[in-house]
Amino acid sequence: MQEEIENRTVNLAISTTKLTARGIIRLAAKGLAYIKRKSREAALKNEKPDGRQTIQQLIGQNQGVTNIDISQTDLKGFEKYARKYGVDYAITKDKSVFPPKYLVFFKARDADAMTAAFNAYSAEVLAKSKRPSTLSKLHKLIDAVKSIPTKVTSRDKQREHSR
Repeated sequence: MQEEIENRTVNLAISTTKLTARGIIRLAAKGLAYIKRKSREAALKNEKPDGRQTIQQLIGQNQGVTNIDISQTDLKGFEKYARKYGVDYAITKDKSVFPPKYLVFFKARDADAMTAAFNAYSAEVLAKSKRPSTLSKLHKLIDAVKSIPTKVTSRDKQREHSR
């Protein structure tokens, strides 16, 4: 009986030791995850944004800011070229004028890249305006099909006469 109690005591001591070792490992893993998360947050905070930004972020880089106004509302097409040429930019809407104008602010050192992006964007818009509309082509084809005379189904009449 004494021996049985001693075995139970030893088993209890071993199981509690395993429990505390698991707890320590979990605590260490959580601590490492916390440290990694904080270091990532610090790295993101120190990292300079690129591409589309707010005006405050753009001005905060202390490199001078210039702007171009875009009167059209096709900003997605322009953003594609700005990303392609690696331009840091911010877009704002000037509501004081009707129709509203969009101002594109960019860093002064990106002026050459910005003009290249703007020229490429303008060329695409010009090419789109010169292209004929697919809808108008479709309407012309529909009118052409309507003007074609329909076939006369005389075959059925001939069959009836022959019976």
